[in-house]
Amino acid sequence: MKHFSIEPQALKNITIGETSRLRRPVGLTILANIVNILPFALAIEAVRLLFRTAEGEPLDTHRLWIMVGILAVYTLCMFVAERAAYRANYRGAYEMSASGRLRLAEHLRKLSLGYLMKRDPGELSSMIITDFTLCETGISHHLPQLCGALVMPLLAFASLVWIDWRMAVAMFIALPLAVFVLLATTKWQRHLSGGALQAKTEAGNRLEEYLQGIRVMKAYGLVGAKFVRLQAAFAELRRKSMRLEALLGPFVILSIALVRTGLTLMILCGAYLMMGGSLTVMNFILFLIVGTRVFEPLTSALTNFTEFRHFSLAGERILSLVNEPVMAGDSPVTGEAAPAAKSNKCSAAATQTNVPQPATQTNVAALQPNVEFEHVSFAYQDKEVLSDISFQLKPGTLTALVGSSGSGKSTLMRLIARFYDPQQGVIRMGGKPMHTLNPELLLEKVSMVFQDVYLFQDSVMANIRFGRPSATDEQVKEAARLAQCHDFIMALPNGYDTMVGEGGCTLSGGEKQRISIARALLKDADIVLLDEATASLDPENEVEVQRSIDRLAKGKTVIVIAHRLKTIVGADQILVLDSGHIVQQGTHEQLMQAKGLYAHLWEMQAQSARWQL
Repeated sequence: MKHFSIEPQALKNITIGETSRLRRPVGLTILANIVNILPFALAIEAVRLLFRTAEGEPLDTHRLWIMVGILAVYTLCMFVAERAAYRANYRGAYEMSASGRLRLAEHLRKLSLGYLMKRDPGELSSMIITDFTLCETGISHHLPQLCGALVMPLLAFASLVWIDWRMAVAMFIALPLAVFVLLATTKWQRHLSGGALQAKTEAGNRLEEYLQGIRVMKAYGLVGAKFVRLQAAFAELRRKSMRLEALLGPFVILSIALVRTGLTLMILCGAYLMMGGSLTVMNFILFLIVGTRVFEPLTSALTNFTEFRHFSLAGERILSLVNEPVMAGDSPVTGEAAPAAKSNKCSAAATQTNVPQPATQTNVAALQPNVEFEHVSFAYQDKEVLSDISFQLKPGTLTALVGSSGSGKSTLMRLIARFYDPQQGVIRMGGKPMHTLNPELLLEKVSMVFQDVYLFQDSVMANIRFGRPSATDEQVKEAARLAQCHDFIMALPNGYDTMVGEGGCTLSGGEKQRISIARALLKDADIVLLDEATASLDPENEVEVQRSIDRLAKGKTVIVIAHRLKTIVGADQILVLDSGHIVQQGTHEQLMQAKGLYAHLWEMQAQSARWQL
C-alpha cells in the first residue's frame, strides 16, 4: 500500500511541500458532499410515505410539506457549501501555483550557476509553467473531489450495514478488487507517466532550440536537419502520451466496471432475499435508491485516483528542484574551513564539503575589496579548467587576464563573482573565505560586464538603473555619458524611455555593451569585473570607454579580460593563463622583458595589425 495515491509523500509532491493548504479545500468539499446526502434521505422518506398510502393509510401531506421546506433550506445550504468549496479549491490552487512559481524562481536565483548550466533551460521553464499547471489542476479538480467522493460511499456503507449487512456487503464487495487493480499498476503508471512528462519536456527543449537558433539554421541551411529533431521530439511525445492512455486506460475501465458490478450483485442478492422472505420491499427499494447514486462518486474517485498519481509526479520534479541546496553562505555563516579534498568527479555545481555552519553573519559591507586565491582548482564535470591558481588582487589596482580561448579566464572571473565555488583551495575577500559570505551581500560589492550582455525587456533607463535602483534620472544619465552611450540613447525614438526587446535584441552589440558598462558604472561597486568590455566598440568609443574604466578603477579593485593587449598596457598586474595555469605574472614591461607567452602574443598582435587585404 506504500504507493497509494493519498500517501503523505504524494500529497507533499502535489502541494510542493505545503500540505497544510489542503485542509480548507478538502474539508469544505467533504462538507459539501455530506450536505448533498440530504436529498437521498428525503427521497427514501418520500418512498416510505407512498408505500403507506398504498397500504391504505391516508397520505401525510403535512409531512410532505415539511420535506418541501427542508428541500428549500437544503438548496440554500447546498449553494453556500458548494460556493465555499469551489472558492477554496480554485483560489487555493491558483494561490499555491502563483506563490510556488515565485518561490521556485527565487530559489533558482540562489543556486550555483554551474548547477543551472547543467539543466536545460527548456526543462526549467517546463517545471515553472507546465508542471505547476498540472499540480494546480490536481489540487483544484482532483484531490478535494477525490476525498469528497469517498465520503458518500463510506457513509452509505456505514448506514446500510445496520439495515441489512448482506445487501451492504453485496453492494461494495467488488470495491477492494477494483482498488487492488489500480494499486497493482501504480509502479507501471509511474514509469509511463514519468516517460510522458520527460517527452513533453524534451519537446519543449527542442522547440526552444529551434526558435532561438532559427537565424543560424537559415544562414547555414540547417533548417531541414534541425526540423527533423523537432519533429522527432513531437513524435515521441505523441507516442508516449498515447502509450500512457492506451496501457493504463483498460485498467481504469476494469476497476470502474468491477465497482459497478456491485449494483448487479446487490439486485441479485435482494431478489434472492425477498424470495426467502428475509428482506422487505421497502428496504430493497431503499438499497436501489442509494445504489443508483453511490457508484457515480466512486467512479469519479477511481478516475481521479489515476490522474492524481500522474500529477503528483510533476510535483515531485518541482520538489526535487526546490530541495536542491542553495550556495553556502545564504544562511548566516562565518569562520574558515580547510580546503576540501579534490573529488575525482568534480561538478560545476560547487561542492559544499568545506563549508562550516557557524553562528554569525560576516559583515560583507565592511570587508576590504581585496581578493586572494589560494591553490584554487575548478572543473566542469570531469574537465579541469583551473589548476592550483594563486594570486592576489589589491584594492585600487587593475589586474588584466590574458591568454588564449579556453585558458580559464572567464571561469576565473566567475569564481570571483561567486557564480561557482572551487572544488579545491579557497578564495578570500577582505581576508574572509568567500564560501562563508552571503552570496546576495557579496554581489553588492561587485559590478560586472561580461561578453554575453543581457538586457531586460524594459526601457533603457530601467536597464541602466538595475545597477542601482535608488539612482536618480540624472545619475543614470551621467553613468551613460561616462560609458559613451548617452548620444545614441538620445537618438532613439523615445530617448531613455525607449523600450528594448528581450535580451536587447533591438540594439546592436556595441550599444548593448555600452549600456551594460553604464549599469556597472552606476552601481559603483568596490570590485569591477570586465570580460572583454570593449570588444564590441569602435576604436573611437573604445578609447573613451577605456578612459572611463581608468577613472572607475581609482580606489576600486578592477579585473579585466582583454584580448587586445594594447588596452591593458597600464595594468598594475597582468596574469597570463595557459591551459588553466598562471604561466606568467607581472606588469607589461616586466612580461615583455621575460620573453614568454605574453611577449609572443604581443608580437602576434603587432604583426596582425600590419596585415592588409
